[in-house]
Amino acid sequence: MKLRFTIGRKIGLGFSVIVFLTIVAFLFTNATLNDSRTKTDQVTEIYNPSVATLKELDYLLIRSKLLITKWFHLQTSDDVMDKKDLRTLIREEYPSLKSKIKKYSGNWNKEEQESIEAILALVEQMFESYQTDVMAQLNSFDSYNDPTIRFSALIPFEDLDVKFKIINENLRSLINQQNSNAAENSGEMLLSFAFLQKVVIWLGITLVLGGILIAVFTVRTIVRPIAQLKKILLTMGKGVLPTDRIKDRKDEIGEMSIALNDLIDGMARTTEFAKQVGAGNFISHYRPLSKEDTLGAALLKMREDLRENERVLEAKVIERTEQVVRQKEEIETQNQELEVLYKHVTDSIKYAKRIQEAILPPDSMVNRLLPNSFVLYKPKDIVSGDFYWMDQKNGKTLFAAVDCTGHGVPGAFMSIVGYNILKHVVNNNTFTSPALILDSLNEGVSETLHHGHEASQAKDGMDISFCSIDLKTLELQYAGAYNPLYLIRNGKLIATKADKFPIGLFLGTEKKKFTNHTIQLQKGDSVYIFSDGYADQFGGPRGKKFMVNRFRDLLLNVHQHPIDKQRDVLNKTIEEWRGTLDQVDDILVI
Repeated sequence: MKLRFTIGRKIGLGFSVIVFLTIVAFLFTNATLNDSRTKTDQVTEIYNPSVATLKELDYLLIRSKLLITKWFHLQTSDDVMDKKDLRTLIREEYPSLKSKIKKYSGNWNKEEQESIEAILALVEQMFESYQTDVMAQLNSFDSYNDPTIRFSALIPFEDLDVKFKIINENLRSLINQQNSNAAENSGEMLLSFAFLQKVVIWLGITLVLGGILIAVFTVRTIVRPIAQLKKILLTMGKGVLPTDRIKDRKDEIGEMSIALNDLIDGMARTTEFAKQVGAGNFISHYRPLSKEDTLGAALLKMREDLRENERVLEAKVIERTEQVVRQKEEIETQNQELEVLYKHVTDSIKYAKRIQEAILPPDSMVNRLLPNSFVLYKPKDIVSGDFYWMDQKNGKTLFAAVDCTGHGVPGAFMSIVGYNILKHVVNNNTFTSPALILDSLNEGVSETLHHGHEASQAKDGMDISFCSIDLKTLELQYAGAYNPLYLIRNGKLIATKADKFPIGLFLGTEKKKFTNHTIQLQKGDSVYIFSDGYADQFGGPRGKKFMVNRFRDLLLNVHQHPIDKQRDVLNKTIEEWRGTLDQVDDILVI
C-alpha cells in the first residue's frame, strides 16, 4: 500500500526537525547557565562580600588609628565623644565585623584562612595595646599633665605605627587575592558565555535556514491551496458564487476541494430556485441536496408559505386600503374641530391680554408720575404673571414691580388678583408706607387664596418691590418680598435687601411684618426694581443663567446712558444672551 504524505505528516516532519534543534540548544544552554550560575553565586555570595568585609575591616583600623592618635595627643576628659567611639569600636564594632569575616572565610582556601587568622591575631594584639598602654594610662584629664604617664604611654604608642603597617600590608594583600579570585571566576564565566553565544548563533542559523525551508515547503503544499479555498469561501460569504474550481489532490486539501466544488454546485441550484420563487414562479422545480438538507426543505416550505402569504396579503391590502380611506376622513374632520377649538382658546387668551394691558399704567401716566424712567416689560407668553403698578397719593408717587406665581394664563389670573387687592389697599387707607401697604396686601391675598385656613396647601403668591417717593424732598421708602432694590450712586451699586417671605404667606397665629426702608436720594442717583426673570434667563455660549452678578454689572455699565437707551441696551443684551433658546420667565425691569 502506497504511503500517503498527508498534511499531518508534512507538518509533523517540519516541526520534528525544529523541535530536535530546539532541544539541543536548550540542553546546552541549560548546562552553560547552571555552570555560570554557580560561578556567579561564588562571586556574589563569597568573593564580593569577602572583599567588602575586608575593606570594612581596613576602614575600621584606619578609624581606630585616628581615634587612638587623638586620645594620645588631645588632652580631654574621659567622657568625650571620640573616646566613647574608640571604646565602642573595640568592644562592639570589631567583634561584629570579626564574626562576619569568620562566616565568609569558611569558603576560602586554607592559605587565605591562615592569612586572615594571622591578621585578626595582630589586630587583637594591637587593640590590647590600645587599651593597656594608652587608654588605661591616659584615662583622665589630669593624667595628661603627669610626665611619667605620658612617657610610659609614648613608646607603646609609637610601636603601634609599626603594627598598623604590618596589618595593613597583610590585609591589602588578602583583599587583592579576593579581588583576583572574583576576576578569575568572572573570566571563566565570560568564556563559557562566549562559547554559548557561538553555539547559539550556529543553532540559530540552522533553525532559521531550516525554518525557511520548512516555511517554503509548507507554503507550496499547504498555505497556497488553503488560501485559494479561503478566497472561494470569502467570495461565497459575499453572496457571489465562484466560477473557478479547485483541482483534485491526494490529501486532505483535495478532499476539501471536492466537498467545496459540490457545495458550489448545490448553492448554484439553490440560488436559481430562490430566484424563481422570488419572481413569483411558485411552480418551479427543486430537488434538495440530500435528505438532511435543511436549507432545501426550508426553501420548499418558504415557497408554499409565500404562495399562501401572497393570497392573504392581497386580501389584506384591499381591506386596509378601505380602512385608510375611512381613517383619513375621520382625521380631517378632527383636524377641523381642533383648529376651531385652538382659535377659540387663542382668541380668549388674546382677549385676556387686552384686559391685562388695560390694568397696566399707560405710557402717559408713567411719563407723568415718573418722568425720567423706563419700563422693560417682556411677557414669556401672550399674557404675563408680572405686572407693574403706579399711583399718586398724599403728594407721593407710589410704584411697584410685581412677580406673581407662574406665568402665562395662571400667572395672569394671579396678576389680576394682586392688582385688585393692591388698588383696594391703597384707595381705602390713608397710609403710604410701603411696609404697611405690603402687610395689608399680604393679608388680603392670603385671605383670598387660602380663606384663612391653616390646612390649606396652596402655594400661590407673589414677590414684589414697592416704593414710595416724595419728589420734593427726594425721600424714597421701600419694602419688598424677595425682590431687592438697587441704588446706583457715584458709580457704586447699593442693594437694599427684601424680606425673605412672599406676599400670600399663610397668616397663622403670628403675622409676619414687612420692613420699611427709608433712603435719602441725591441728584444723579439711579433706582432699579425688577422681577427675577432677567437674571434667570438661560443663554450665552454654554446655555447657563444670566445670573444676578452679571445683571448688576450691566446696570453699572448703562446707568449713565439716557433713560430710553438704557431700556434698549437691556432689551438687546437679554435677547442676544437668549439666542435661540426659549424665554423661561416673564421679565420686568423699572
